[in-house]
Amino acid sequence: MVEPKMSQPLSSSVGDYLKAVWGLAGPGVAAPKYLSSRLSVSSASVSEMLRRLQELGLVEYERYRGASLTEEGRAEALRLVRRHRLIETFLLEHLGYPWEEVHEEAERLEHAVSDNFTERVAQLLGHPDRDPHGAPIPGADGTLAREDSRPLSGASVGDRVRILRVGREDTPALTHLQDRGLVPGRVLRVEEVRGLDGVVTVEDEDGVSHALGGVLAASVLVRGL
Repeated sequence: MVEPKMSQPLSSSVGDYLKAVWGLAGPGVAAPKYLSSRLSVSSASVSEMLRRLQELGLVEYERYRGASLTEEGRAEALRLVRRHRLIETFLLEHLGYPWEEVHEEAERLEHAVSDNFTERVAQLLGHPDRDPHGAPIPGADGTLAREDSRPLSGASVGDRVRILRVGREDTPALTHLQDRGLVPGRVLRVEEVRGLDGVVTVEDEDGVSHALGGVLAASVLVRGL
């Protein structure tokens, strides 16, 4: 993995911005207004931080276009994503945290531990390739496996699909899905897709039907069977 070219460790706020750019845009460009919404900060704060990240060589930033990660910025973002997702897995498997609570706890812990700790956790867990929500865990070398998935909202009536991962991170949404057993690995059959409001109704393996609003259905990523 490429290491950022800086003499001092990055602050937690810098790391949060890099993860946000990566999460919103991947190799593309993240618009400032979406960063503002995702991080719950003002537009002025976003602009100021993006200029700072550009000075550090971590992003390329154009005021009205947005920010994209440099090679160094992407390496740092993926390092933090790896740490976060391994911590989530550790909390669930070894400390008994509920599935819907591990994200917020990992957010607090990821800036307080070292890379050495991260790799010890990976070894303890047997080097998992996905976190509790089904998201791929980047490798120690910064590689990230490509995944063949699509939003449940894009499925058609009659499709049989398996939940690959859940893209939501907020506790209420995760609790809603957990309570209904709509978690990675679950097989579903699509019963209805409403064009008017985007509601998707699915039937699980026990014959129970579940209706998901359009936004929630779009965050459930599936693979066809």
